[in-house]
Amino acid sequence: MLKDMKIAVAMGGPGSEHDVSMASGKAVLKALQDEGYDAIQLVVEGPHITVPEGVGLVFNTIHGTFGEDGQLQYELEKQNVPYTGAGSKSSELAFDKVESKVQFIHAGVPTPESEIVDCTHGLKMPEMKLPYVVKPAREGSSVGVHIVREQAEAEASIEDAARYGGQVLVEQFVEGKELTVGVLDGEAFPVVHIAPRSGFYDMSNKYPWMTGEGGTDYYCPADLDEETTRKVQEAAVAAHKALGIEVYSRVDVLLDADGNPYVLEANTIPGMTESSLLPKAAREAGYSFPALCLKIAEISLNTKR
Repeated sequence: MLKDMKIAVAMGGPGSEHDVSMASGKAVLKALQDEGYDAIQLVVEGPHITVPEGVGLVFNTIHGTFGEDGQLQYELEKQNVPYTGAGSKSSELAFDKVESKVQFIHAGVPTPESEIVDCTHGLKMPEMKLPYVVKPAREGSSVGVHIVREQAEAEASIEDAARYGGQVLVEQFVEGKELTVGVLDGEAFPVVHIAPRSGFYDMSNKYPWMTGEGGTDYYCPADLDEETTRKVQEAAVAAHKALGIEVYSRVDVLLDADGNPYVLEANTIPGMTESSLLPKAAREAGYSFPALCLKIAEISLNTKR
C-alpha cells in the first residue's frame, strides 16, 4: 500500500528549529527515494500547510513550532490527509512541558521536582532552592533553557525563558548522565548516553555544524548495567504512554549517581538525520535508517486518528 502512495516529506516550519528540520526532512526524503518510493519535498512555512494533489501520506519532520505542537496535525486532520507520528492532541500535550509534567506526576513517572512560574503579567521569581533549571513551557532544542547555580543568574534566566511564553517551568537540577530513549510502537530502543564536551546539551552542543562551536559524544548502547538499563527504558515507555503518544517518540532522561532515572520530556518529532539520536538507537536495534523511516510510515498509516 505504501509503495503505491505519493509521500510528501514536510520540513522547515516557522520556528527556531527550521534549519534542523530541513536537515531531517532532506535525510528522510533521500532515504525514501533511494528505496524506490514516490517521495517529494514539501517545505512548510506555517501556520498553514497546502498538501499537493495526489499525496497519500505526509511524513512530518517539522521540529518545534507548528510541526510538533499539534497545529500541523490539526490542519491535516481537517483535510483528511494521513500523516506520520503523534496525533494532534498528544503532540500538543507533549510539546507543553508544564502540561507534560502534570501528566508525568499523575501517572507516577519519575521526574524532577518542579515549580511553575507564571510571568504572564510580569516577572516572578521561583521559590525553589538553587540549583535549578529554567525552561520555557513551549520550545524545543533547549531554546531558552538555563541551569541556574547562583542567585545572581536567576532573574536574567527567568526573563529569557519568559520571552517564549508566559509560563516558565523551573525544575530541580539533577546532577547525572544525560540519556535518551527512542520508543517505537510502545517498545524501547537501546539507551543513548549523551556526553556534551562542555556545559549541557544546548543548541551549540546538539548542532555544532549549525553553530560553529561546541560538540557532543554519543554512546549507544549506554554503558549501564542491565537493571539500570531496564529502569531507564521503563521510565521512557511510561512517559510515552502517559502522554498518549502514538507511533514513536524520543524520551529524554537524567540518571543520578544512585541510578535513579528522571524523565525530562518526550519529543514527538525527534531529529531524523542519519546521525540523529533516534536513528542511532534504531540502528543498534537492527533498523537501517531507511527501514526506520518506512516503519514509522507503516505504523502511522495503521494508526486511527
